[in-house]
Amino acid sequence: MKNKHLLAFLFLGLVSTLTAQETEKKAVELNEVSIVKVKKAVEQKADRTIFDFASQPSLNSGSVLDGIKKLPGLIASDVAGMMYQGKQLDVYLDGRPLNITTNELNAFLEGMPANAIEKIEIITQPGAEFPATSGGAIMNIITNVNAKKYLSATYTNSTNITSYDHLRWRVNNSLLLSAKNKYFGWQLNLGQSYYESALWTTVTKNVNNVNSLVSATNADRIGRTNFIKSGVTFDIGKDRLLLNYDLNYSNNSSNTKGNGPGFSTDDDSYTDALRQDFVVTYQKKFEDRAKKLEFKVNYNDNKNDFVLDSRTTNTTVLDNKSDQQLLNAKIDYSQPINFSDEGKLSFGGLYEGLFFETQSENVVNLDYQRKTAAAYAEFQTKFDKFNFIVGGRAEDYNIKGKTNTEELIPFKQFRFFPNASAQYNFSNSIYFNANYNKKISLPSTSALNPNNTNYQNPNVDYSGNPNLQPTIFDNYEVKLSAFDYAFIGYNVSSAQNQVVNRVLLTNDVVVNTSVNVPQIKVHNFNVGLPIPYMLFTEGLKETMKMNVNPDTMNFLYVYTAYQYHQIPDINTNGFWMFNLMSQTVLPKGIKFVANFNYMFPKGNYFYFIVEKPMRNNVDLTFSKKFFKDQVSVSVSANDIFNSNRTVVSSYNTPLLLSNKNDSRRFGFSINYKIPTKNKLAKEDPNLLNKEKKEDGEGNLNQ
Repeated sequence: MKNKHLLAFLFLGLVSTLTAQETEKKAVELNEVSIVKVKKAVEQKADRTIFDFASQPSLNSGSVLDGIKKLPGLIASDVAGMMYQGKQLDVYLDGRPLNITTNELNAFLEGMPANAIEKIEIITQPGAEFPATSGGAIMNIITNVNAKKYLSATYTNSTNITSYDHLRWRVNNSLLLSAKNKYFGWQLNLGQSYYESALWTTVTKNVNNVNSLVSATNADRIGRTNFIKSGVTFDIGKDRLLLNYDLNYSNNSSNTKGNGPGFSTDDDSYTDALRQDFVVTYQKKFEDRAKKLEFKVNYNDNKNDFVLDSRTTNTTVLDNKSDQQLLNAKIDYSQPINFSDEGKLSFGGLYEGLFFETQSENVVNLDYQRKTAAAYAEFQTKFDKFNFIVGGRAEDYNIKGKTNTEELIPFKQFRFFPNASAQYNFSNSIYFNANYNKKISLPSTSALNPNNTNYQNPNVDYSGNPNLQPTIFDNYEVKLSAFDYAFIGYNVSSAQNQVVNRVLLTNDVVVNTSVNVPQIKVHNFNVGLPIPYMLFTEGLKETMKMNVNPDTMNFLYVYTAYQYHQIPDINTNGFWMFNLMSQTVLPKGIKFVANFNYMFPKGNYFYFIVEKPMRNNVDLTFSKKFFKDQVSVSVSANDIFNSNRTVVSSYNTPLLLSNKNDSRRFGFSINYKIPTKNKLAKEDPNLLNKEKKEDGEGNLNQ
């Protein structure tokens, strides 16, 4: 009973302390008559978790991939993909799917500077409004900030070095320009990223208790990325026309030395990737601002060239190309309903076509086509303290293709995907939520690509699987949340034909590929709780009296999760993950943030068994703002003990795989906002990432 009282008092202290956040959001500075809005570092909503990147130096001092790996509950692995709280993630950029996974996705995110990111939404329960192809969950990476009615400019830079065996540099630069007048508004974000990195990989096999080397590689990699994001908006009467063009070009190279039984290699690889994205959006405005109608057309072209040359034999080992084109058109409409104060009816439709072609040595070895037609309807209402959402989405698929030797297994189906959510509100900031949705995940084109776009030697091969079939998910979740930061939840995702990465040994060659698994269930239990340090110094009574903004207080945020992958006919073990984030405000306004991640070994991550602790790292960041917050400077040290590595075995094989990056890095970041004369200038929604809804809820621009 004593422990129960202690937990109750702790929770009450937390509630009292964090209540200030609701008040601080609308605090008024009377001396300048300006509104000051405090951003939330983490925001919990019924269907998503939102992480603010722009104001957190501990997340935005390196690449996007560096920041993502620090998010509690998220696993990002080169060999196993990306997962959040037990759910496979479909990754979006500004509301549009990237359609790439694993190595290509990691390379793309590593080449994007985190200081160009505003926030990341992880939508754990996508409703009918989102494509059914979102699968388990969506990670939406939202770039840039709001445009203002005057010229504004922001410059950011981050520079890091590693010193594992010799010095390697990482430099990111980004410039954001925006302006608006009574005729039109525009926004331009351009930047570059240069990074040097190293990767050491070993593969061994154990036969009759005798370990032998299969392959050992040492890769020195250089990544170069340039990007441009632009947007122009025109007001046509009460309506709005929005035009967007994004370009991302990367030119990466690597020198890889490998050795194993009977071979020694020295190879150079080159990857050129060009991604272009065009969007036209027309938004119809009504007298009733709650009524919305939007038309959108999106065209995306993604080209990738990969060449592997041998220095030893002076020959080309691999010469592979791919071209992915996507075109979609969609319409969305929503309006309030008369018999409910907070009720809403939404419906819409989509038509999408995706065309993917791959070549090896100028021979077309995959011609893949996918067409999707969809329509949805969703109803939301509130009754007393309950919120309800019921919806459904119908999608018709026509997927076909061929390799240079055979026709692919066609997928022609019409499916219906229901979703339902019920939420009980104990108060404005404390609620209990239960969700169900059925989704489908179509294999990414990078997983389908039959060509090796990574690396190979006589004992190691990487390849896709063009015959992968879609995965059907049934997702269930219950969660109790309080004041955004505290929550406890459980979810289970049941998947048919789950696409997973497999590492197999075939004729003494290690083959990395993707396969369909008939049935998999992933269970995930997670808890998050902030603990104010003053609870230990001032006691519970004084803590409950304080009215402090969490952004300026000293606290420890504790996150823990237990994940269990249930695979038929296999004895699997679950695993625990921990994340501790400590924030301390030092004298002179210096903020000190320390992150510790740890994933216990001996658990199953699909078909991998974690042999040594993963995500085992400590990161430190010191930051301070100068000149009335116009300049922000941070100094960071990542993986200070150089303990972050991946060591896994592959189920039903004698293989042990070990990957180590030069993850220990030291660096600094600077953000400079050019001062403006008009502090009261009205903000307009972001042109580069125009949200469909103007209620500040961060919905995807689909």
